Amino acid sequence: MGAGLSPDIRSVASLFVSRWDRAVIDKVPPTLRNTLGIAVSRQAYRAYRDVLESDRFQRLANLGARPQRLLFASTGTKDKSSSDTLYIAGLAAPNTVNTMPEDTLLAFADHGAVPDTLPRDGGDAEASLSAHASAGIDMVAQLQTDGAKGFVDSWHELLNAIDAKSKVLA
Repeated sequence: MGAGLSPDIRSVASLFVSRWDRAVIDKVPPTLRNTLGIAVSRQAYRAYRDVLESDRFQRLANLGARPQRLLFASTGTKDKSSSDTLYIAGLAAPNTVNTMPEDTLLAFADHGAVPDTLPRDGGDAEASLSAHASAGIDMVAQLQTDGAKGFVDSWHELLNAIDAKSKVLA
């Protein structure tokens, strides 16, 4: 394009689904348990579709740009009282990726069902997010801060493991 670079770049934007639910499991009433991850994902899907349907992206697509795909990660159900295919049934959508763990894949093959694909507009995402806000869940401040800290902690654990292995091999 303008700088002589190819617009044919393939990528994904990862959204870690079950982490949202784990973060609030003891902070919400039972009716809201295991619903935040799907609500956030549905809201992201709506935004994703808005971008793909925008005039700006359509111009880029006409020049050969590839759409970034929305990737639903961490879709194994952590709460044993919930369906083991919860996030698969709730997030089936065209042109998305779901990196479900093997146990979840096998459970879905055994007894899973997708009643409907995710609505283009995100369905009940806003109502669910509003219900969480009414229950006192501050998604922007605390959950995103906790999520970022979790990634930083994991990064430091990885660096420490590499350092330890390097010392053994030296």
